[in-house]
Amino acid sequence: MPYNQANMDERDNYFAPNYQNYQVPVTPPGLEAIYSACRKLYPDQPNPLQVTALVKYWLGGPDPLDYISMYANPGDPDKGVPPHWHYISFGLSDLHGDGRVHECQGTDGPSGFGFELTFRLKREPGETNPPTWPATLMQALARYVFQTENKVYSGDHVPWHIPLDGSESRVQHMLMADDPSLHPITTPFGPVCFVQIVGVCTEELQAAQHWNGPGVIELLRSISQAGGPWLITDMRRGESIFEIGPTLQEKVDSGIEQEGSNLSGVNSKCSWEEPGENDRDSLSFKDGIVDDDEDDAERGHISIIESDQIKSTLSRGLDPHLQSKIDGFNRPRSRKGSFDSVESSDAPTELLRTRTLEFVHLKFNLEAASLLPLALRGRLRHGRHFTFMSATNDSAITLVSPSVNGSIADEEHPFAAHGLWLQVLLADDFIEEMCIDLQELSNPADLLLPKTYRWPERRLCITILPDEA
Repeated sequence: MPYNQANMDERDNYFAPNYQNYQVPVTPPGLEAIYSACRKLYPDQPNPLQVTALVKYWLGGPDPLDYISMYANPGDPDKGVPPHWHYISFGLSDLHGDGRVHECQGTDGPSGFGFELTFRLKREPGETNPPTWPATLMQALARYVFQTENKVYSGDHVPWHIPLDGSESRVQHMLMADDPSLHPITTPFGPVCFVQIVGVCTEELQAAQHWNGPGVIELLRSISQAGGPWLITDMRRGESIFEIGPTLQEKVDSGIEQEGSNLSGVNSKCSWEEPGENDRDSLSFKDGIVDDDEDDAERGHISIIESDQIKSTLSRGLDPHLQSKIDGFNRPRSRKGSFDSVESSDAPTELLRTRTLEFVHLKFNLEAASLLPLALRGRLRHGRHFTFMSATNDSAITLVSPSVNGSIADEEHPFAAHGLWLQVLLADDFIEEMCIDLQELSNPADLLLPKTYRWPERRLCITILPDEA
C-alpha cells in the first residue's frame, strides 16, 4: 500500500525541527535504583544475563517480574562461600511510578510491595551459563504475591512440596532471609529490601514451622553444606542439617522450650462438640448436668458472614488490637497478610452469638494431634494461643492460655463458642498436666487408634482418630 504523501510531508515537517531535541528514553527511576545497587555489587558485570517477560504484566502478560538478572558471583573461599549464581528480581517494587502496575504511594510508604526477591544457587564445576529454572520459581512466587497481595518477609517459610528445580532433589521447600550483600535501598518511590529465597529440606521446613524461621536460618548459616553464611542453595544436597549435625535438633527443641513456637495455627482435620447427657457417661463426664437443647442444625450450617468473621478474627489474633499472629510472626503484615494468613472481613461481630459450654469433646486426626504437645509446650506455656482450623468446614478450635488478651473464654467459663469457633482456656496447671498426658503424641507411630484422653474434673476429653478416618 503506497504511503499518503501529505502524511509523509507532515511527518517530515514534524521531525525536522525536533530531531535535535530527541532523547533516548531513560531507564524508569525505580528500575534504575535497583540497577545502581547491582552495579555497586557487581561493577565488572554491567550487562548481566537476564530473563525477561515477553509480554509485560502491565500489558496483560502472565509474569509480574519485568526482569530477573543473573550474576556470576565468585564466592569467598576465606568465608566459606562457594562460587554461585545470584538472581535478582525486578517488579515486586514500583519500577515506573506512574500507576501502571503499583498504586502511587509517594515516598512515605514502601515502593510497590516493598521488596524484591533474590536467590543464590551453587555453581556447578564447569558451568558457564546460569540455569533459568530459578527465574521460573521467582515468577511463581511473584504471581502469588500479586494475586493475594500477601507480602513475603525474612523469616517466612514457604511449603512447596516438590523439588525446586523439578529434579529428584530433597530440597523441596523455601525459607526467606535477608540477602547478605544486597541491603535495603531508597528509591524515588519508597524503600525496597531484598528477600532471599533459601531452598530447604522437609525436616528443615518442619523445624521452622515448629520453632521459627529465623532460628532455622541461623542453623543453616552454621553448616557450609546447607547454605553457609550466604545461604547458598545446593540442589545436590542429600542430607538435612539434622543429619549433618545431629546435635542441631537439640537446639531446635531447646529453642521451643525457652522461646516458644512461632507456629500459631494450622489447617487440620478437627471437630468439636458439646456432648449430650447420654454421651457424658460414656465419656466419663459424671460430675454435673447441663441443659443440652442446642439446635444441632445451627452447627451444620454457617453463613458466609459468619465464616468471614471467624477468619477475620483468626487472622488478627484473639485481640483485635493485636497484630496478626496466625502465621506466627508478631509484626504487621502486608496489604492482606502472608503465606499462612487468612483473608479478613469487616463483617460485624454482633452477628455471631457467643455462648458458654460446660462440657467439650475435641476430635483430631493423628496428624493434627501430633501437634498438640507442640501447641502446649511451645505456645500455651509461653502465654500464647494455638488454633486448629478445620480443613473440611468452617469450624475452628483455639487453645488459649490465661494470659491471652481478648479471649471470649475465661477461668469461670473455660469453654466458649462464637458460632463454629470454639475457644478452650487451659489453666496453667492443666497445661502441665496435659503436657505429660499427651507426650506420647510427639512420636505416635505405635499408638492404637482411636484413643480418647479424659479429664473428667476438667469436663474435657480429646479423641484421636486415624488419618484416614
